[in-house]
Amino acid sequence: MTKDNPLENSAPAASAAQLLRQQAEAVARANAAESAESLAAVSPEATRQMLHELRVHQIELEMQNEELRRAQVELEASRARYFDLYDLAPVGYCTLGERGLILQANLNAAVLLGVARSALVRQPFSRFIFREDQDIYYRFRKQLIETGQPQCCDLQMIKPDATAFWTQLAATAVQDEDGMRVMRLVINDISERKRVEAEREALDRALLEKNLELGRAMCVAEKANLAKSVFLSSMSHELRTPLSAILGFGQLLASGTPQPTPSQQRSIDQVLKAGWYLLELINEILDLAVIESGKVVLSMEPVSLAEVLGECASMIAPQAQKLGIEVIFPCFETPPFVHADRLRVKQVLINLLSNAIKYNAAGKTVVVECAPSLADSIRIGIRDSGHGLAPEQLAQLFQPFNRLGQQAGVIEGTGIGLTVSKRLIEAMGGSIGAESTVGEGSVFWIELKLTAAAQSVTVLSEEVTRAQSQIAAPLRTLLYVEDNPANLMLVEEIVARQPNIRFLSATDGISGIEIAHSAKPDVILMDINLPGISGLDALKILADDPETAHIPVIALSANAMPHDVEKGLGAGFLRYLTKPIKMNELLAALDVAQNFNEISRASKDAP
Repeated sequence: MTKDNPLENSAPAASAAQLLRQQAEAVARANAAESAESLAAVSPEATRQMLHELRVHQIELEMQNEELRRAQVELEASRARYFDLYDLAPVGYCTLGERGLILQANLNAAVLLGVARSALVRQPFSRFIFREDQDIYYRFRKQLIETGQPQCCDLQMIKPDATAFWTQLAATAVQDEDGMRVMRLVINDISERKRVEAEREALDRALLEKNLELGRAMCVAEKANLAKSVFLSSMSHELRTPLSAILGFGQLLASGTPQPTPSQQRSIDQVLKAGWYLLELINEILDLAVIESGKVVLSMEPVSLAEVLGECASMIAPQAQKLGIEVIFPCFETPPFVHADRLRVKQVLINLLSNAIKYNAAGKTVVVECAPSLADSIRIGIRDSGHGLAPEQLAQLFQPFNRLGQQAGVIEGTGIGLTVSKRLIEAMGGSIGAESTVGEGSVFWIELKLTAAAQSVTVLSEEVTRAQSQIAAPLRTLLYVEDNPANLMLVEEIVARQPNIRFLSATDGISGIEIAHSAKPDVILMDINLPGISGLDALKILADDPETAHIPVIALSANAMPHDVEKGLGAGFLRYLTKPIKMNELLAALDVAQNFNEISRASKDAP
């Protein structure tokens, strides 16, 4: 049977030592009497020698006794330290007998279990196990007994006041001094850890639910974006089709012979002005929709800022001259290059320059400034001398359809250009902003990352370069495949003013293919949305046929979304023109087609 606390057994041990001492003294007296009788018969010399040996043994025994006393003191000190560590340990310790009764427990075990230490002895440990976790404890003990290997488990325990708490039990099986098998048990309170784990699991579940909700929202948003894209594409097509007739015939009237009367010219100008404004509004709405959907495609490359500003100067010069505004551009000793999309940078700069000219005071100037910003950026500022903006107006900049109170003015605008510019600049990794003082003017600026200049590469051969530099002869035959009578009439009127061009037409893709086979036109204008087969399908049939594969085909469609243009050019159209038709743009595309024919013939004739 296992002994209790060794400190509690010290008194019985002392009594046994006293009894042993008394017995030893009785034996010593009996031996002394016998020794005295023996010494009487021994010679004095032998007696002295025997006495000397006895004194030596006595001294040895005294030294051994002293060593034993020191060892006893050290043992008692060590035992006291052990029980201090045992009792004051930050975890609970229990010793259980074979039947699961508590034989010993330290102070922390008593605190954890909520029972006085003396009352724990002989108590079954299982009474402190939470009812739902009794099976866990049973399997834990069974595994320890069967394998003899240390075991560990997490379970809930309960105090007499019904307070439950989480513990981690770790146990080993050993034999005590009496040879009995006992279980040494370590009890560690893990309630805080379990609380944190439960909170983390709750957060994980909440995060999972949020992710699922976000996924559903993204699906809804994607469907909404798709529906919006389909709607905008359809709206663009439906608006561009009548606009094509309005602007096309308006241009024809303006450039007709005889010249229109002043009154007629004013009416034509108003029609064209309203039509181009409506077209600009459609384009900017579509551009903003594409940018906000995240589907805008940027071609990032080193862009010469001097070249882009030079192109912008040419494009805004007529507008500036008309309003009497002088635009001053910077001169560069070393032209900087920025990392951007060339077309989009020019679009933003044209928008800012156009605004600076429109809202400037008559006869004033617009100054374009360039200066380094940070270590690897450059700031392009466009300063005007207009009326300026109040702080509350500056706070509303870049909001779509917000013209800052200019809606009722005579200056035209859509209120979308700055919003589109902001989205584009930020998509290119730059920034845009404005500073203004009422009565003095404003500065609109953009910042872009600087980069090294790109290496120029010449890809055209000398023959191709010469062919492109020459003015091509007029086209001999033009086939226009279009189902809209107004558009057919418009293009026919435009072509009628060009000498040496024979105009052919077809109202669907099948008849267009048949005419292309029979007439072998020099160029084909192709609508996309045709009855029967689409313009894309017709293009593929023409390209697969050796007899028509060489004929350049130009798309002319009201499908003007960026993905429509990209899809058309990828299908093989030489150019992709959008409606409404711009006469100069159409004639330029026909010149490109003629150059294409000249290059093709030159390559065939080359040895």
